Amino acid sequence: MSDYIEPRILKGFRDFLPAAEITRRNLVEKIEVSFRSYGFVPIDTPALEYAEILLGKGGGETEKQIYRFKDNGDRDVALRFDLTVPFARFLAEHREELHFPFKRYHIAKVWRGENTQRGRYREFTQCDFDIIGSDSAASDFEIIHIMSKTLPAIAGGKVIIRINHRGLFNRFLSRLGLLEVSVDILRTVDKLAKIGQEKTLALLSLLVGDSKAKDILDFIGLSQIPGGRSFSETLVAITAAAGPCPESEHLGLIHSFMVDSGVADSVVLDPSITRGLDYYTGIVFESFLAELPDIGSICSGGRYDNLVGLYSADKRSPLRGVGTSIGIDRLIAGLEALGRLQIEQSYAFIAIACIKEAAGGAYQALAEKIRLAGIPCEVFMEEEKLTKQFQLAEKKGFRWLIIPDGENPAGTLTLRDLSKRENREGLSLKELIGILSCDTVN
Repeated sequence: MSDYIEPRILKGFRDFLPAAEITRRNLVEKIEVSFRSYGFVPIDTPALEYAEILLGKGGGETEKQIYRFKDNGDRDVALRFDLTVPFARFLAEHREELHFPFKRYHIAKVWRGENTQRGRYREFTQCDFDIIGSDSAASDFEIIHIMSKTLPAIAGGKVIIRINHRGLFNRFLSRLGLLEVSVDILRTVDKLAKIGQEKTLALLSLLVGDSKAKDILDFIGLSQIPGGRSFSETLVAITAAAGPCPESEHLGLIHSFMVDSGVADSVVLDPSITRGLDYYTGIVFESFLAELPDIGSICSGGRYDNLVGLYSADKRSPLRGVGTSIGIDRLIAGLEALGRLQIEQSYAFIAIACIKEAAGGAYQALAEKIRLAGIPCEVFMEEEKLTKQFQLAEKKGFRWLIIPDGENPAGTLTLRDLSKRENREGLSLKELIGILSCDTVN
């Protein structure tokens, strides 16, 4: 038997080299700052759950995509396919320890055995944020407001948020006498952007017949047209088809919030947005990069008023919730395609050259003084020719390299500007930190 094992990874899974991982983490940090600014707090849950927990209300394609197996204790377990279902289980177990409305965010990996494509993998990171314990229009709106402020700031361009209300769609289906097959219809309509109108019509015809299939496509075709039909006009058209109802009033109130807060221009009313998972019960939304809509939704979610009840025998009022999830990997793929992804090779932008290996302790002492000034600093450990150390610093993406006095590392310093290939000699530590601080700000 050969001692060699071929290094390889599973399809749909990836390694991340430092530049890619730093890029991802920088993006996540920006998102976390935004969440915290609205008062959201972090939680975490296990990657592995009992299969019955995860499959309790996923429905649709979920069971086909889930990574499920028997563990060494012969327990039926599975890897989480999203962060919402584990959150429902979390709430049922910790209800007495939380204060409501509870605003959480959770950033972690999930796993789905689905077909891989650009921005879609089998192991990927989700950024969820939810408000639990409120069924007000204000809570729905706050989620939309976060999306409208956070996503464009990160994407560096316009993001379109498409919203709908499951209740309105169900009322329309009820008028057609199709409420009993509403779940199958919703899942089919959810595929519209992926498979196109003709295939969607064919699938709907198999479910409900040609005439009603056309009625459904006509209804979802009532979408708001930016620069044409307004949100209010679209809502009137949808209400006329579905019938006057509290859901229309709810959307109207949310729209007034959007107008008052100045975010209405980024939100479109679109009855084709249904979301494929069964647990959504109210408003639903998907977000798209305006300049790259074909990559798919980068942030999706909605209201799920009944999900928590699946895991709780508590007969008190249900914990109503609304939330959404940012698809980090798809967002990165989109930013990369648009040329807006800022790649960094290192967290530091300066290093200290190793002139004498025996002075390693003095170099670290010098680096620590620079770090205390708020400037990340790496210390090179191998005594090499300066030209080689220049090359290493450039490969690592550093802007500066400090060259200590070989005889006295604590003495005057030379600062090498790697981009200009110029030296500034005879600098004190205070002068050096002043230069670096100005560069950090700029």
